[in-house]
Amino acid sequence: MVSESYVTGVRSADWVVSTDRLERRFGSIVAVQDVSLRVARGRIFGVLGPNGAGKSTTIRMLCGILTPTGGTGTVVGYDIVKQAELIKQNIGYMTQRFSLYEDLSVEENLQFYAGIYGVPARDQRARLERVLESSGLGPRRRQIAGTLSGGWKQRVALASATVHEPKLLFLDEPTAGVDPVSRREFWERIHELASGGTTILVTTHYMDEAERCHEIAFIFRGRLLDTGTPQAIVERQGLRAAEAEVQNPEAAVRALREDPRVGEIAHYGHLLRVCTKHGADPLAVLEQALGRTLEASATGAREVRATVEDAFVTMVRKGEDADRRNGVAA
Repeated sequence: MVSESYVTGVRSADWVVSTDRLERRFGSIVAVQDVSLRVARGRIFGVLGPNGAGKSTTIRMLCGILTPTGGTGTVVGYDIVKQAELIKQNIGYMTQRFSLYEDLSVEENLQFYAGIYGVPARDQRARLERVLESSGLGPRRRQIAGTLSGGWKQRVALASATVHEPKLLFLDEPTAGVDPVSRREFWERIHELASGGTTILVTTHYMDEAERCHEIAFIFRGRLLDTGTPQAIVERQGLRAAEAEVQNPEAAVRALREDPRVGEIAHYGHLLRVCTKHGADPLAVLEQALGRTLEASATGAREVRATVEDAFVTMVRKGEDADRRNGVAA
């Protein structure tokens, strides 16, 4: 499946990431198969999938770290097979375990990475001042990195990964273990970078973060299930959702499970959330299900927006069901 960007009028030469049927095998194991992506300049592109889905393998191929065993692609204008070293020089990369030198100051870390990324010596001072200011790290420039909180370390890591002003920034689970306030501030900074023309490709397990991306791709068992804007992906799944306060939610869940129109069900205390498939009216489904049992009743039922998480879980369930029918081991 080819990623169809919602950015219209983009010429093929203007894609920052473009792959066609990318594949990676490790012996007899197929880790990634038939992955085709298109990512336009200045967009935030999220890659989602369960553990072991092939996200990291895909990212490593795009970064020039792993050589594909099949398919073709370009990243920042360079061939991922023939020009891997040039790709590495023109991207930034940050993971949840991004290595800071904890016995160096914030400024010294930035100086180190500026040198690693090849920022000319004559430009380093101005570049560091610009990065320190834009990231809010100026007042902490002389603080030893090891004494920073998790949120501030994350800022230093992001600043270090962008000190050379890369065209493309890879973020691999960048907010794992970070508090909600720091996560929100981090994403504000990500959108600032994108608005300045940096293209960002991010992997995440947080569904609220997926909603913040311009486009997303779902990968399952090494294959691309769907890609597009968050809204378009939810709409293609034909999902609708409703919530209600339910007495005896366990009985309500049992009744709802009998209805083939019901996809996912979740309850939080007495709040029950129902997601229906194929455009079925979730309020009608809820009413009919509860009408079949005397054990549960609902108040305050209302239709709510179906989310990327609803789409994600639905597609993973479909993939697992297909594998079971085909006799594929989990």
